Amino acid sequence: MPDPNMPSILIVEDEPKMRRLLEMNLADQGFTTYAAGDAEAGLKLLNAERIDLVVTDFKLPGMNGLEFLQAIKRVNAGLPVVVMTAYGSVESAVEAMKVGASDYVLKPFSLAEMVLVIRKELDARNLREENRTLREALGRRYEYSNIIANSKKMQDVLALVERVAPTNSTVLLGGESGVGKDLVARAIHEHSSRSSGPFLKINSTAIPENLLESELFGYEKGAFSGATSAKPGKFELADKGTLFLDEIGDVPPAIQVKLLRVIQEREFERLGGTKTLKVDVRLIAATNRDLRAALEEGTFRQDLYYRLNVVAIDIPPLREHMEDIPALASLFLERFARASGKNITGIASDALELLMQFHWPGNVRELENVLERAITFAKGPTLTAADIRLDEARPSPSATTPVLPQGMTLDQWEQEIIREALRRANGNKSQAARALGLSRNALRYRLSQMGLPDSESDNQGQ
Repeated sequence: MPDPNMPSILIVEDEPKMRRLLEMNLADQGFTTYAAGDAEAGLKLLNAERIDLVVTDFKLPGMNGLEFLQAIKRVNAGLPVVVMTAYGSVESAVEAMKVGASDYVLKPFSLAEMVLVIRKELDARNLREENRTLREALGRRYEYSNIIANSKKMQDVLALVERVAPTNSTVLLGGESGVGKDLVARAIHEHSSRSSGPFLKINSTAIPENLLESELFGYEKGAFSGATSAKPGKFELADKGTLFLDEIGDVPPAIQVKLLRVIQEREFERLGGTKTLKVDVRLIAATNRDLRAALEEGTFRQDLYYRLNVVAIDIPPLREHMEDIPALASLFLERFARASGKNITGIASDALELLMQFHWPGNVRELENVLERAITFAKGPTLTAADIRLDEARPSPSATTPVLPQGMTLDQWEQEIIREALRRANGNKSQAARALGLSRNALRYRLSQMGLPDSESDNQGQ
């Protein structure tokens, strides 16, 4: 009789030997297993038994993989599904993840890799289920050093940190520049089982593109001019720990391919090397860009996006949790007053009111800089409004100022801007795309959404 306390896995595979091999090995790992040779039999088991995760081949007799996946989601929308697919069918796996698959493995795969993916998805599922009860936990508050979270929005962020930290799931942090993504990444590391291991950070935009690959993966002696000795990269140095990859949206396409391999297979070669290195690294990525727009523009790989976006945590801009400003200001005041040796002990009400009324386009980082500057030039024991210097070149928008032209929706306004750019470029779409700050593919996509043709004759002058 199946153990109700053990996770149950449904295996759907039409090849009998592979199905039996998976069934036996997953059972040896302590899972309760059910097996089916086609999608129809799998759906019957799904309706009859308690299933915690589905492992399915992408190519099945009768109902195909995408249809089966859609049927699973109709039965249980939150059920994790791992898709098995041939090495040359990565595009099909990405399509499956768009429909709702949790992850995929490429055939041939090792059983250890399959078990690793299954455990990761079960961890992520448990995380999602636990998060449903967070808002019902009255009075529960989360506190992390150096993170101010008196507001509900920041408490929600820390609640996610609390749940995801003990797992090995890859985390994607989103939010505007200056919101504190690095602090959240460090909090995840420090509250994980890897806390005794290294925590390394690398900023993709701070390193020239031709050096980024060697920084991440290292290089061998003689790999390029000036490489007089071998050097390990960040992935090697972060083994048994956490690597925080900031500004992931700016990683060049060639390096995205290598990142995908490390996430999938946990192995890589140094630049100029032939030896395959194995690593055990948890990856936390962060971006202030809209990665979905980057997918649309073709500058970010779909398969890498879905590998990174296992658990997403969006950190709100400061203007959406203004109630945290007094505590943040007190934290920065104490820190900078101590560092400067000044006896500044408080913030006057007029200064605090000034801080509360500003819109903070640079978020917490800008607030920190403003307080540091104020303390540097302050003459008395209390910060006053006269000590605060704000960037008035970017005034806070008035609540009465219309954001869009009257009677226009956002979509209509965007379409009007695109038409105007095309008029100014005399119909040359490449010129119009440059004027709009878009790639050619992104403009073509928007034109197709508007129902406007994109003939090759428009490409003249490119």
